[in-house]
Amino acid sequence: MNSALTENHRLLALRDQHVPRGIATAHPLVAARAQGAELWDVDGKRYLDFVGGIGVLNVGHNHPRVVEAVRRQVGEISHASFQVVAYENYIQVAARLNALVGGGEHYKAVLFTSGAEAVENAVKIARGYTNRTAVISFRGGFHGRTLLGVTLTGMSQPYKQNFGPFPAEIYHAPYPDAYRGISSEYALAELDTLFATDVAPDRVAAIIIEPVQGDGGFLAAPKAFLQALRARCTEHGIVLILDEIQAGFGRTGSMFGFQHAGIQPDLVTVAKSLAGGMPLSGVVGRAAIMDAPTPGGLGGTYGGNAVACAAALAVLDLFEEQDLLGQAKALAMQLQDGLRALQRRYPRIGDVRGLGFMQAIEMVAGDDSQSPDAGLAQRVIDHARTAGLLVIKCGVHRNVVRFLAPLVTTPAQLDEALGMLDTALAAACVNQ
Repeated sequence: MNSALTENHRLLALRDQHVPRGIATAHPLVAARAQGAELWDVDGKRYLDFVGGIGVLNVGHNHPRVVEAVRRQVGEISHASFQVVAYENYIQVAARLNALVGGGEHYKAVLFTSGAEAVENAVKIARGYTNRTAVISFRGGFHGRTLLGVTLTGMSQPYKQNFGPFPAEIYHAPYPDAYRGISSEYALAELDTLFATDVAPDRVAAIIIEPVQGDGGFLAAPKAFLQALRARCTEHGIVLILDEIQAGFGRTGSMFGFQHAGIQPDLVTVAKSLAGGMPLSGVVGRAAIMDAPTPGGLGGTYGGNAVACAAALAVLDLFEEQDLLGQAKALAMQLQDGLRALQRRYPRIGDVRGLGFMQAIEMVAGDDSQSPDAGLAQRVIDHARTAGLLVIKCGVHRNVVRFLAPLVTTPAQLDEALGMLDTALAAACVNQ
């Protein structure tokens, strides 16, 4: 046996023995340490990490400011539960999120632990405010792995499996996809048909949408589509929820994806890159809507944990003090140019798309039919890992390779990653 693989093999064998198969691990590796955009496995091999904890590490692995904030907070108070006693950094995080999302309007924020918790509570808040029950989400959307989360999610596999029955009064509408001919006009017409045939708009509590679908394939909602949704929600008294869990905190080149469309959501769900790797999420929304649940209706033992809040404040400081949004825009141009150059060389890349530094390539069959090729996408991922680049897949058909590199990735590292991807595509597409 190759000694360089011994420790990975040993630990992965223990994983198979002790961890259920239901939690999949994209790469057969065990991480030992990481810094910035780089990660090393237990056998010492270095990788460029373009997964970033699935979009969690926009400020990179182990940013010194985040590490120091966590260390300091652990020495003061690690956990008290905000439902028992308040602590200042929870209030500070809420205030800063309100300012970032609210655009000068009166917004309030409540903190949780996971993105799925944020989504569940956003729905509770919307139902409490409107006294309505129905919720509309979109095909291809992803909103978490809880029972309500997978019901809202617009993909059947692997998320729904045989986990039903699912909560009632959840409806799915088409999401625009220019590559496959689903225009904004068609999607809006189908939404109006849903209102006419399945659920009247005056029974809809909320519409929830990702400004860029994450797990659904990195599809960016056109500005006109989001603006039309905003208008319909306003007309019918429906709460518009923007799920910014993956797109938020600079990933798209703006702090939040909805800002590209010039709209103001009623509620926004945040998580992932909010706290630089610490588990923290939140719902941020118009004060009148957020105050609809009565005392005791919201909460969670670990929600807004003090250590995670300290990390979040460090992350928000980094966005204020360093030009991370500017870096994201420059890196986005470099990545998109590189991916489009590869598309010209490899016709099996059917589409290059995304918004800002949230980019992906869709792998298709070689018959010019746009037929999804999930097997090819997996081969690209596997060959990329061999070359030293970590990426993962997404899309309803699992044929899209997505890139979620930290915003602190250097241009040299991005060039190196594109070279690794070129090597992987050459190997994966040979004789195809």
